[in-house]
Amino acid sequence: MQQTLGPAKPKRPTVRSRIKKAVNWPGKAATRQLEAWMGKGSLVGDKPVFDNKDFPWARMLEENWETIRGELEGVLPTTGDLPTMQYISKTQRKIIKTDGWKTYFFRAYGQRAEENCRRCPETARLLERIPDLELAFFSILAPGSHISAHRGVYKGLLRAHLGLIVPAPSEDVRMSVGDEMIYWKEGTCVVFDDTFRHEVWNDTDGVRVVLLLDVHRPLPAALDRLNRAILRVARVMPFVTEPVKKHREWEKAFYGKS
Repeated sequence: MQQTLGPAKPKRPTVRSRIKKAVNWPGKAATRQLEAWMGKGSLVGDKPVFDNKDFPWARMLEENWETIRGELEGVLPTTGDLPTMQYISKTQRKIIKTDGWKTYFFRAYGQRAEENCRRCPETARLLERIPDLELAFFSILAPGSHISAHRGVYKGLLRAHLGLIVPAPSEDVRMSVGDEMIYWKEGTCVVFDDTFRHEVWNDTDGVRVVLLLDVHRPLPAALDRLNRAILRVARVMPFVTEPVKKHREWEKAFYGKS
């Protein structure tokens, strides 16, 4: 006897697919509205570059920069083995065409790079003192490197660079953020909004290294709760989970652990 089959039942959506749909569904209009809220509500203003006085941890880093620099010097001999930014995040291939941008991660969106932290224990301890830290790594830029103009994806975070190695002449190693030009100084921290278009040049013969951080933007209570919820969702999205996975693969290979 022939059995007539009805239409197959649709697969039940997974939690991950529901989150992805919730994030992607509003589209660009909602993203623009969210950025407008974050900018308007920002307790430190909405501008390309900020005053360090608004961030107590910036002074703490500046006071301890030589300690961080000392641990960095222990890492630099292995620069050739460090992962490029393009290896960690394939989307970065759009903004740098060479292997001149190397990374040494301490933390990324709730994940701590334990082996790297053990290798630089004082730096790791200092980072623990920074509230609402999402991302931290040594950003190592080879001589002659250029990072094309681009913008960050989310206004709920602010970015900071602590200058650790700035080669001479200083005017040849620089970063534009919006309509401002930044010239790094060793031992000085600069805080900026990376959703403004920014571009980086190292036109010197030396390596440039900064400690790069992403921290929560200071916001009123209601917006802060929304921001934290969005960042929690981001931690399960592929643009975060895939780079975290790539770094774990590198860490296992580099430190010889299975």
